[in-house]
Amino acid sequence: MRVLVTGGAGYLGSVLCEHLLDAGHAVTVLDALHHGVPSLLHLCANPGFEFVRGDARDEAALGRLVADADAIIPLAAVVGAPACDRDPWLATSTNLDAVRTLLRLRSPSQLVVYPTTNSGYGTQSGELHCTEETPLEPISLYGRTKVDAEKAVLDAPHAITLRLATVFGTSPRMRLDLLVNHFVHAAVTDRYLVIFEKHFRRNFIHVRDVADCFLHCLANGAKMAGRAYNAGLDTANVSKEELALLVQKQAPGFHVVFSEIGTDPDKRNYIVSNQRLREAGFEARRSLEDGIAELLRAYRMLPLGAFRNA
Repeated sequence: MRVLVTGGAGYLGSVLCEHLLDAGHAVTVLDALHHGVPSLLHLCANPGFEFVRGDARDEAALGRLVADADAIIPLAAVVGAPACDRDPWLATSTNLDAVRTLLRLRSPSQLVVYPTTNSGYGTQSGELHCTEETPLEPISLYGRTKVDAEKAVLDAPHAITLRLATVFGTSPRMRLDLLVNHFVHAAVTDRYLVIFEKHFRRNFIHVRDVADCFLHCLANGAKMAGRAYNAGLDTANVSKEELALLVQKQAPGFHVVFSEIGTDPDKRNYIVSNQRLREAGFEARRSLEDGIAELLRAYRMLPLGAFRNA
């Protein structure tokens, strides 16, 4: 296929584009490169790769690229609650308005695979298994823009949405704000971490499993279209305490303090069921333990302080 990826130079996109090219797809990336990281340089030797520097909100630029695509993966987004709160207009125009524009420009024959976030489940009980039928109760502007964009995508024909668990693992465009990546980075640099509300649970998935999941959706679009799918690792529905102890096993000098005073501004607390995606033929396979080992190796290469503002 000819695949258009908006925001393809980001944390997920720079891994996904590599997987798409390896699978034989032609890839065009539209990205403004606001982060200043040339994360796609390693793909330029592949003749199936094209890069266009531009904004996913630019209707003229988007229209030209959409016309040539068989499938579209809209990754361009302001990611995370703090980043969205810093600039609500930018967040809404990128996370929601740009997706609506793309849907208006594309034809019904073009497959759209859209990543949203399982943070849309909000503050569900840590004892509740969230399925795709669980009511969405986003607690941040980030969650609300992604939930609204998902609804727009699912209201359109020939489209799939993936409700991604918290992603972990290395990427040419690294992020340290993701929970696993952050915990391991703290173990390597600060050697200690204070954790509030240690019992809060999340689901996790490796960035390369996410990339493989997109490939699965492209190959099975006809039977998967019209539905949302939770995308996470079933063995990785763990609490913050359990995650910290997993990191500590591989970083023995890592000192973890579980504080009984204070609260975590991110109130998400839920267990997620990935059964629908498994029944559609895909299952994540890369473990938290392997991801932690990978990150420990990677952080030896990073300059001190790099990517802290991801």
